[in-house]
Amino acid sequence: MYRFLLTRQWVILTIIAIALIPTMIWLGFWQLHRHDHRQALNKVIAASQAAEPVPVETLASVGGSVAHDDMYRRVTARGHFDTAHELVVRRRTNADDKVGYHVLTPFVLDDGKVLLVNRGWIPSPDSQTAFPQIPAPARGEVTVTARLMQDQTTAASGIKNVKGLPDRQIMLINSAQVGSLLRDTGDPSAKEVLGGYAELLSPAPAGGSPEPVPAPSGDTSWIGVEDVNLPYAVQWWLFAACVPVGWLILARRELRDRGPAAEDAAREAEPAAV
Repeated sequence: MYRFLLTRQWVILTIIAIALIPTMIWLGFWQLHRHDHRQALNKVIAASQAAEPVPVETLASVGGSVAHDDMYRRVTARGHFDTAHELVVRRRTNADDKVGYHVLTPFVLDDGKVLLVNRGWIPSPDSQTAFPQIPAPARGEVTVTARLMQDQTTAASGIKNVKGLPDRQIMLINSAQVGSLLRDTGDPSAKEVLGGYAELLSPAPAGGSPEPVPAPSGDTSWIGVEDVNLPYAVQWWLFAACVPVGWLILARRELRDRGPAAEDAAREAEPAAV
């Protein structure tokens, strides 16, 4: 009865079904992992925003990395901006999804260490090779408050770290890479670059430019991603359960359809009555 399962069509169908089941189960766990990761990150963001600002050197060190639980933590630093070694980060968007640059300015602390400060977004100039005109930061000795961030990597951001860019333009904000770049330019202070970087909160830029990087709580997509991942995980697991059920239904239907055909063939094969 079940010899049809050995036909080419059914062998291929069975192999596809067997491959789909573990794939869909894996996709379900992947969505669940994204859900758990988003929940954990939202808790870190909420805790960091509720905490009082602390001196940056209590959370960041030269050559070190920013701990996951310290992401988005407000930190303070006193020193001056080094605009002579300012960089721009390509292909960044603002709140209106316009593509431009992020302005990365070394901030030299009173003890000589350097904190990389993302001062915000500016629009792209007509030329993609010329260094853009950037509004100046506060001059002289100043105390800044900023949002502490981890170094950016291609694996975490999905942004390819393109080489051979125009002078003073980068793709990722990575303290080790930027420190090396600054040392190549002859900046003596770049020997003591703190790990990670910070997004400037205050003092506010004169005239509103560069546009400050928005706080994560203002991004409504955070809620949407968290709400969607868990239902997607359940959906994938339901799909995985439906595959063997669907295969069985098709097999029974095939068997049912082949029954009358087999009977007709048998009758045709019988010798005619004399």
